Amino acid sequence: MTLERVLEPEVMESDQEAQEYNDMDHSTVNRIFVQELLEFASSSTDYDISDEEFELGDVIDLGTGTALIPIELCQRHENCRVMAIDMAASMLDLAYYNIEAHSMTERITLAQVDAKKMGYDDGMFDVTISNSIIHHIPEPLSSLKEMVRVTSKDGIIFVRDLMRPDDEKTLATIVQTYAGAESEYSQELFRNSLHAALSLDEIRHFVADLGFDPQTVQATSDRHWTWATLNTESSKENQPV
Repeated sequence: MTLERVLEPEVMESDQEAQEYNDMDHSTVNRIFVQELLEFASSSTDYDISDEEFELGDVIDLGTGTALIPIELCQRHENCRVMAIDMAASMLDLAYYNIEAHSMTERITLAQVDAKKMGYDDGMFDVTISNSIIHHIPEPLSSLKEMVRVTSKDGIIFVRDLMRPDDEKTLATIVQTYAGAESEYSQELFRNSLHAALSLDEIRHFVADLGFDPQTVQATSDRHWTWATLNTESSKENQPV
């Protein structure tokens, strides 16, 4: 039987959830996310990752959590500034501590903003990124549409999230493999997130609704999908109103 999507709370409100999330070892996942973002950005320009003229410009990170990915990105790449948004005040409290500890307060700005209705100007950001926000949102199309709206013409959209397994046995294996050494509470958070995630077919359907090639979404691990694309004019014209 196909595993059905089971929603979890949209916002991780509690201090315990924020601390547990911050304490989990995300270093490998975050490093891979940033590396593949930079590689995709480089492949979309005439510059190599190591080229001093290679710039990302203004980046927005939706669902930044405790800002670990913006920190990793700014450590890896000097030519960018990041607006890091999240709905959870508890997450942003820890995010501020993290960016201050890494001396990133001048390059990373934090804001408590709803990704479904951000209020930023159209095309305001050169790069829109997000890691693991979509599975928190009951109706993801609203946030995906907002991502496209705030990204500049020919700007980069790079979104990654968990991919819902086909069955309970596969889900249990993934939890044990990647969170088996974490606390029982952290394992439960991970399990619930996998249940709430979209399948590959579901996210491809949403992307197609926005006017993008569904093949721009690929399974990039046994538990993740990634949407990597340029925000072309033709795709913007095909967005639903």
